[in-house]
Amino acid sequence: MTGRSGRAAEPGTRAGVDAATAAVLGRPAIRVGGFSGVWRPRLVTVTLVGAALVVLAAAVNIGRGDFPISIGDVLAALAGGGDRAQRFIVLQLRLPRTLTGVLVGAALGLSGALTQSVTRNPLASPDLLGVLAGASTTAVAVIALGGGGGVAVGLMASLGVPLAALLGGVLAAVVVYGLAYRRGVQSDRLVLVGVGVNAVAVGITSWLLVVANINQATQATVWLTGSLNSSGWAQVLPVGTALVVLVPTALLLAFGLGALQLGDDTASGLGVRVNRSRVALGLVGLVLAAVATASAGPIGFVALVVPQVCQRLVRTATPPLLASAVYGALLTVAADLIARTALPRELPVGIVTAVLGTPYLLYLLGRRNRGVSL
Repeated sequence: MTGRSGRAAEPGTRAGVDAATAAVLGRPAIRVGGFSGVWRPRLVTVTLVGAALVVLAAAVNIGRGDFPISIGDVLAALAGGGDRAQRFIVLQLRLPRTLTGVLVGAALGLSGALTQSVTRNPLASPDLLGVLAGASTTAVAVIALGGGGGVAVGLMASLGVPLAALLGGVLAAVVVYGLAYRRGVQSDRLVLVGVGVNAVAVGITSWLLVVANINQATQATVWLTGSLNSSGWAQVLPVGTALVVLVPTALLLAFGLGALQLGDDTASGLGVRVNRSRVALGLVGLVLAAVATASAGPIGFVALVVPQVCQRLVRTATPPLLASAVYGALLTVAADLIARTALPRELPVGIVTAVLGTPYLLYLLGRRNRGVSL
């Protein structure tokens, strides 16, 4: 089997798998070094359209406020043009919030795509696997207990709520994978363990809200809804750095995703190291979710809904990674725009994503209960 470059792709290798897939689909294979992929025009088109919509939604969101700015002036200010007042409002006051929404949404969308691909379960997402709940528990512990909750809570309080949330999310991910690992990670076991860890974390969070005083409980409840209200450049940097590091890592690791969908035995026969690939991809996805939660709180349903919508738009066997990241950013920014402008009182963005995502979750559950393929 040869790719577009004419070089032979040996059977049992990732390049051979992708080249064989391309031949079956009647599409050209693209090879870069030892890797190859299938050229999918629909995937490229959907991703580029989504990126354009993200830019448009971000410009509209930045332009709305007490001092309205047109889309053209927003884009000019972002490019270094416009007058001084507009540049100050756009770059210093409004851009950090919208950029945080873009990055957090992209991280959640990519996280959901990785999680659902690894588990082969469209209902699996960081929302249900305990990552968001674990991050929420440690963040609420810092808010509710502060320096009076013992040495561990005092240490987390010195780090701040975002870092505490990051540690809690990563810890939850490690616990889920540790409990689910039995000579490998089985998808069903991973989901069940994740649901259990999620329930435990939610219970601890509820107890913390009960024992906290009214002011601390109120502050923690606001954080738990997921909000971009106080986002600044301090929130942009961590999630931006995580995406720069983890997105290329996920894309490199994802060359074995297609084989994993065929089952463990088939994937092993094709030369994919199943357990190593599954653990690596899953941990990357869960760490992305933890970083996103640390930056903006637990914004629900983005990681669950977006990969499934993108999979249907692109018509692929697994959720597309880049498209899921792009449309995750689009959903988060659009939800923030709705939260700020649709009602007389501004709402946290997490409430809007929950309102938009819950009907789709019920739809997926209904199809699954009727035995319809998701």
